[in-house]
Amino acid sequence: MTHPSDCLIEAGVVLCGLDGAGQMQLRHDVLIRVHEGRIAHIGTPEAVGFGNGHLPRFGGPGMIAMPGLVNAHHHFGVTPLMGGVPFAPLELWLPRFRAMRQIGPRLDTLYSAIEMLESGTTTVHHIHSGLAGTPQDWQAGADAVLGAYGEIGMRAGFSFMIRDRNVLSYDPDAEVLAALPAEIAAWWQPRLSAAATPIGDYMAFFRQMKADWAARAPGMVRMHLAPANLHWCSDAALQEITATARAEGANLHMHLVETARQAAFAHRTYGCSAVEHLHRLGCLGPELTLGHGNWTSRRDLDLLAECGCMICHNASSGLRLGSGIAPVNEMRARGIPVALGIDQSNIADDRDMLLEMKLAWALHRETAMWTDRPDAGAVIAMATEHGARSAGFGAEVGRLEPGRRADILLLDRAKVERPVVSPHTPVAETVLHRAMKGAVDSVFVEGRRVVENGRVTSIDSEAVLAEIAARLAAPETAEEAEMRAMVEAAMPVLEDFQHRHAPDAAHRSYRYNAMADV
Repeated sequence: MTHPSDCLIEAGVVLCGLDGAGQMQLRHDVLIRVHEGRIAHIGTPEAVGFGNGHLPRFGGPGMIAMPGLVNAHHHFGVTPLMGGVPFAPLELWLPRFRAMRQIGPRLDTLYSAIEMLESGTTTVHHIHSGLAGTPQDWQAGADAVLGAYGEIGMRAGFSFMIRDRNVLSYDPDAEVLAALPAEIAAWWQPRLSAAATPIGDYMAFFRQMKADWAARAPGMVRMHLAPANLHWCSDAALQEITATARAEGANLHMHLVETARQAAFAHRTYGCSAVEHLHRLGCLGPELTLGHGNWTSRRDLDLLAECGCMICHNASSGLRLGSGIAPVNEMRARGIPVALGIDQSNIADDRDMLLEMKLAWALHRETAMWTDRPDAGAVIAMATEHGARSAGFGAEVGRLEPGRRADILLLDRAKVERPVVSPHTPVAETVLHRAMKGAVDSVFVEGRRVVENGRVTSIDSEAVLAEIAARLAAPETAEEAEMRAMVEAAMPVLEDFQHRHAPDAAHRSYRYNAMADV
């Protein structure tokens, strides 16, 4: 009996993944047979097609096939820019999120999922901004997000950011609230209650979600844990979260030293770097991905390499917020796997991983003649197999080879090469530098075609966008007006608290690929 995902996918060239020497493996003029959602055979059209003529057939000799892309660091759909939040340094940007209008988790997730799928991203690590309300609310919100990914056909890792202190600043929340006028503090107080939730309650919820979704969507969902950041988590919380992840075989994804102020907090509080402090706590290990890592030092990178940790590089985010440039070349020199994430949105305020890959390549060229800079194959690996490992699917996706799940991106070679590219130009270089969203022909997840002719097939994307537009164009409610007013009223006080953590006179502003040797 034919499985619903059984099919044949033809391509003139296939980018399979890196070989042991770090070179992109290519295969030419092949047919890929998909059986029960996995790649069963890659070979010549004659050999693979023999006896399989009854199967649906996609692609053709004019296609370039490659692994579906992975966005290894994502938060939510409607971007802050769309929601009226001006760009600012991270610490003054995040509080304003609370004034953004909400459209509900399903629509919000579908919006960014449409952008991801139509630009070739098949897997995402969705880092939920945080849990609020009762455990029933937690469940409803998480289920709505994961249900939306299932509805559109994406594979998803899921985690929720955990904080138990210092939500508003690097100082205790009680101090910040005491500095606010009473009416404003009374509005903010209940909105910080999640930080008072016992870590054990979060761990119990995580275990429940992990078991539930393993049964509901085996292979399509992985549950992870996300301690939000060093200044947001107590030592006890970090150790309990780490122990739970290791006991459950889950990954950890932790924002760390995204800004110079975060790096300074660690040195001021612990007398060492943030990475060194995590090492002392026993929290570094191969299950851990650090998001950003812009201000890691050479000593930090030595520790991360020694402990087998990963980094998720968010190039657009670091540039747009002025947070810093991660020392990716130093990371790669130590053998640290680097994934790519788009974070809240990329340089074009959308979720186009093909564009993010170009930025990541260009950002780390450096100026020395003989720098070991990432080539096209290395950047493609960041956006595929390294991202897959970070998102919890390392043995399943990220490469095209028999036995792996059939998450495949087909690019129209004529559109990529228009009008012409020399046959002497490596295909991986052509794909990295010239492939744009408009060249995406088809996208498959588990062998099911979820994008056809560049458009998602499982939902009515125009209807989703129209519903979002209608909700956000509606007149502001009294509750929304109050929310915006309370956030604006608190900002001067929050700015005063942030001034306490401004770099001192000896601070050196980040420059191109500067190391954070503080």
